[in-house]
Amino acid sequence: MKADSVRTIFYALGANLAIAAAKTAGAVTTGSSAMLAEAIHSYADAGNQVLLLWGMKQARRPASADYPLGWGKAVFFWSFIVAIVLFSLGGVFSLYEGWHKLQHPEDLTNPWVAVGILVFGLIAEAISMRACLQEVNKVRGDRTVWRWFRESRQSELVVILGEDFAALVGLALALIAVLMTIATGNPMWDALGSMWIGVILIVVAAGIGREIMALLIGQSADPKDVARLRSFVERHEGVDKVYRVLTLQLGTSMMVALKVKINAASAAELVSRINEVEAAMRIEFPEIQWLFFEPDVVD
Repeated sequence: MKADSVRTIFYALGANLAIAAAKTAGAVTTGSSAMLAEAIHSYADAGNQVLLLWGMKQARRPASADYPLGWGKAVFFWSFIVAIVLFSLGGVFSLYEGWHKLQHPEDLTNPWVAVGILVFGLIAEAISMRACLQEVNKVRGDRTVWRWFRESRQSELVVILGEDFAALVGLALALIAVLMTIATGNPMWDALGSMWIGVILIVVAAGIGREIMALLIGQSADPKDVARLRSFVERHEGVDKVYRVLTLQLGTSMMVALKVKINAASAAELVSRINEVEAAMRIEFPEIQWLFFEPDVVD
C-alpha cells in the first residue's frame, strides 16, 4: 500500500491558508509578536505546499538524452527548497521579531482574540496532522514514526509531517506565551514566545534538510523495500543466490541493479530465466523504472 502524498499536501494547504488568514487578523487586532510570527509561518507553509505540488509535477516529466534517468529527483530538490524557506522565512524571521519586541516591548490589545485564533489553529493543524499520519501509517509498517522519518524516501511526506509537527508545537508555544502575557501583564512573554517558535522552526528545518540532502546526493530505496526485493528474488524459481542488490531512489520510482546466480543449463535457458525474474519483479514492484541484471551461472 502506498501513501497518497497529494491528498496530504492538499489537507495541509487548506489548513494553512485558513490559519494564516485567522492569524493575520489576530496579529493586526492584538499586536502580538508571537501571533505575527505564527502568521508568517503559516503563509510560508502554504507556499511550501505549492512548491511540493510543483516538484511532484516536474518529477513526472519523461526521460530524455540530457536526463536519461528522468526527472524523479525534482521532488527532492523542491523539498530541499521548502526546508530552506522554513528555516529562513519562518525560523529566522520569528527570532528577529521576538528580539525586536524584547528591545521595544508593546502591550497586547484584545489578547483573548489571539487565544481564540490560536485554539482554532491548533484544531485545524491537528486535522492536517491526522491526515498526514494516516498516510504515513500506510507505509511505515511496524516502524516508529521517528524511524520512518529517518528511512522514508517520500520526501514530500517527510516535509509535510515535519511542517505539521512544527506548526502544532509553534501554536502551543504561542498560546502559552499569550496566556502568560495575559496573566502577568508582561509583554516579554509574547516576545519570548516568538523566539521559541523560531528555534523550533530552525531545528525542524535542519532535520528535514538533512533527510532530503541524502536523497539529493543519491540514497538507496527504503531499507524495508530493499529487503523485500531481495527476499522476492531469492524465492524465485531458478535463482540460486543473490550476490548484490543496488538501488537508487528516483523520486517515486527507483533504479535496481542485481547480481544473481542462476540455475541454467544453456544460454537460452539463462536468458529465459532472467526474463522471467525481471517480469515478476516489475509486477511485484511497479515503482521499478530501471532494472539491470548481471547473471552468474551455477557451475
